[in-house]
Amino acid sequence: MNEKTGNNEPSRHSPSASRDGEPSIHTSASLHDCKLGRFCEVKERVLMRSSSLGDYSYVERHSELIYTQTGRFCAIAADVRLNALNHPIDRVSQHKFTYRANEYFVGKKLDHGFREQRMEEGRVVLGHDVWIGHGAIVLPGVTIGTGAVVGAGCVVTRNVEPYAIVAGTPARFLRWRFEPDIAHRLLQLAWWNWSHDQLADAVDDMARLDVLAFLDKHDGGIEI
Repeated sequence: MNEKTGNNEPSRHSPSASRDGEPSIHTSASLHDCKLGRFCEVKERVLMRSSSLGDYSYVERHSELIYTQTGRFCAIAADVRLNALNHPIDRVSQHKFTYRANEYFVGKKLDHGFREQRMEEGRVVLGHDVWIGHGAIVLPGVTIGTGAVVGAGCVVTRNVEPYAIVAGTPARFLRWRFEPDIAHRLLQLAWWNWSHDQLADAVDDMARLDVLAFLDKHDGGIEI
């Protein structure tokens, strides 16, 4: 089951929208039990299971999202693995036949408890405006904060703070994308929650103004 959901905007075609906002899903993609927001894109041979994409987020080719909650305006590059599932190394055998016994033995059942534990404790969460670089792997239970950057080829084993840039294996903090006071103002502004028409009015400023000038123009004097 794949649900197409959106924010609270009317479903009408906005005069400032170049298309109707319905998610774009490539015919070779495989989705099950997923929710997709408006203007989402899912590219070639993407696999998604029990996951969600917020409005305007996109997933490039060959990526895999399992038990992942993704915010708005996230950019997920090609060959990414979000929630690369762990095997039960504490069991006598870590092979899948201990939790998918039904695939091997007559009368045996799927270990639903193991799957439920994965879904509850191992879910990966991405905030808004997150960029996951090419070939990165995010392990179960990790949260990537809003505005963060995960470098290409990373293996992310722990949470990433908002507006942090991480790289390496395992991923380590490199620097902040913006100074803390600017990051705070962006989080308060929460532009990712703006309507499509508001975004249309602001997108030119996003491209031509530096972040401080943009905030001074658009944040309405938010105190830090």
